[in-house]
Amino acid sequence: MKDSHHVSRRRFLQEAALFVPALSMLRRREGAFLTEIGVCTRLANVAVLAAGGCAYVEEGVRSFLVPEEPEEKFAAMLASLREAPLPALVCNGFLPGRLKAVGPEAKPEDVLAYAGISFRRAARAGVGTIVWGSGESRKIPDGWAKAKAEEQFRDLARRTATLAASSGIILALETLHRGETNFINNLKEGAAMVDAVGHPNFRLLADFYHLLQEGETPDDVVACGRRLHHCHIAEKERRTPPGTAGDDFRPFLKALRKIGYGGRLSLEGRWDDLPGQVGPAVAALKKQIAEA
Repeated sequence: MKDSHHVSRRRFLQEAALFVPALSMLRRREGAFLTEIGVCTRLANVAVLAAGGCAYVEEGVRSFLVPEEPEEKFAAMLASLREAPLPALVCNGFLPGRLKAVGPEAKPEDVLAYAGISFRRAARAGVGTIVWGSGESRKIPDGWAKAKAEEQFRDLARRTATLAASSGIILALETLHRGETNFINNLKEGAAMVDAVGHPNFRLLADFYHLLQEGETPDDVVACGRRLHHCHIAEKERRTPPGTAGDDFRPFLKALRKIGYGGRLSLEGRWDDLPGQVGPAVAALKKQIAEA
């Protein structure tokens, strides 16, 4: 994995332009409630998102920042982003399963090397948030003590957050339901880990699909308070976009309003027809937000 620490003046000026839409988005967020809705998908779909009323695309660390690929591959991604009608403000899918965060095969130095490239490239692209889900990476292996895994993850997260801060990146810890991993499965556990790490660049993500799978309530969201930095949303039964099955998210949205949430909300789920579904999904979600 190779990454250049230095860019030419020309490249710097070109890539600095990528920050303009991101900064304007940040200004609009101040004092606003859920005005920025995005979709977790590939950059190739960004025109569809723009037409559907989205404010940004949430791409993938491995697909967009390509930390295991040479600089030339990432440069091509940046070139595509320059032509895109929307910014890529968030990336998910942080660590591949082979990079273990806990257990006897954990290699924190390898994780930090991978993370360092990801963070530097994210900053160059105008990405300000990286979602830390990575259920396979953090899965506790059989026979490994949970307390030991908690200690490993806490220490790794603290070091990773410090590294993220050097690039201006916020890490958002995503709680995942028990069908996807066996570690940090609900908001209470996620909040406890955020508190244990104790770093301002390590915060929490609420994914309403996972919350519904775990039987969590709006009160659980309220209990997270200012720890929450980012949110994902999809319906419970088939992880479909809002408006498909008619799930009522208003109680959860009211909880976000109650705690003064000022972050973004990304639709992350299964699409049968993204061009045909995204506009109605965003409209249905905005209606529920207005009624919350």
